[in-house]
Amino acid sequence: MNPGNDAPAIRFEAGRWIMPGLASAHSHAFQRALRGRTQRRTTRAGTFRGWRDEMYRLVQGIGPDDLYAISRFAYTELGMSGVTAVGEFHYVHHGPGGRPYADRTELAGAVVRAARDVGIRICVIRTAYLRAGFRQSAVPAQERFIDPSIDHVLQDLDDLRSRYGDDPHVTVAAAAHSVRAVPISDIRTLAAYADEYALPFHMHVSEQRGELEECRAEHGTTPVSLLSNEGVLSPRFVAVHATHLEDAEVSALGENHAFVCICRTTERDLGDGLPPTSGLLDAGARLCVGVDSHACENAFEEIRAVELDERSRLEIRHAATEAPVLLDASTRQGYAASGLEAHWQEDRVHLDPDDPSIAAIDPDLAPDAILFGATPRAVKSVVVAGRQIIAEGRHAQYEETLALYRKSLRKLELI
Repeated sequence: MNPGNDAPAIRFEAGRWIMPGLASAHSHAFQRALRGRTQRRTTRAGTFRGWRDEMYRLVQGIGPDDLYAISRFAYTELGMSGVTAVGEFHYVHHGPGGRPYADRTELAGAVVRAARDVGIRICVIRTAYLRAGFRQSAVPAQERFIDPSIDHVLQDLDDLRSRYGDDPHVTVAAAAHSVRAVPISDIRTLAAYADEYALPFHMHVSEQRGELEECRAEHGTTPVSLLSNEGVLSPRFVAVHATHLEDAEVSALGENHAFVCICRTTERDLGDGLPPTSGLLDAGARLCVGVDSHACENAFEEIRAVELDERSRLEIRHAATEAPVLLDASTRQGYAASGLEAHWQEDRVHLDPDDPSIAAIDPDLAPDAILFGATPRAVKSVVVAGRQIIAEGRHAQYEETLALYRKSLRKLELI
């Protein structure tokens, strides 16, 4: 993939490095509260199901104020890492027992309010979750995700588009959680809705081998092949993870110029595997990155891991994602996958040239040194829509945000 002549760039100006604002195109902000809670090995903790058990326990107790407080802290941490736009893959919709709130989109509103108060842009990705899985019964926590029908999802999308249609900081996208959680007929309906209203359409796809096995049991094929056969893939499609792909599926994503959102810190944390990023790029897919579970909010690590982990997969010194490609993936492509327009004079990150992680670098090699070496500590200030939200490496409301976050964690008996 060649980023092109209008690609985002890094420059030195007025005694500092200036780079475009970074986009994290896939986030589950509420999962920030899990950090450190899933790392010790127990009978089930060594499996994805063990991690999911902890996530379900967290979901059971979260209310709108908690979701706001946790999301606000997560987005503040992202902002302090250089992120100016986030795609929130939102699937916790209802109250305990699956009872809808009086305002069905109250929880979506909580994450939007959190992003606004931090000052970053957000794409609220209204996610359909219609069943526990093929021939599976829902556990209590999943009742907070599940809608009775696809019509309820479309109603919420209509409401969100109406509410935020004039807000330049907020976009709306559609999503199906996965082929496990949404029947294929409803996936087609959502894809048609996204096409009709020119929305991005996101899905978790082929993250783990167990998903492939479940898809084969129900449909006789693997997830991306199913979506390709059903006409779901398009340039609006955002395949999140795409870790375990057959060669024909790599080609299908590339031929449709779909986005593939790589979430390496979470994929490492869960032991998902290694996605074929070189093949995806060669086929014509567009890469972007996402923080996903907020297991580690280091935007620079999220970016460079795409290349470094591909080197490990292929056992070679250089793969396909050199610095210009990584910069394009983590800025322009991430914004596009979130339905956001990129304005690099308005959304930008200023880096301290004396920070140890990037001190005394060769100006001609600045993109390489920064993307492969910088840490969030190097972020001096962040500007979104022309307004400074991070100064001297810190958000102005950090202490207040931290106090709200701690209050929610205490209520949830997590600290």
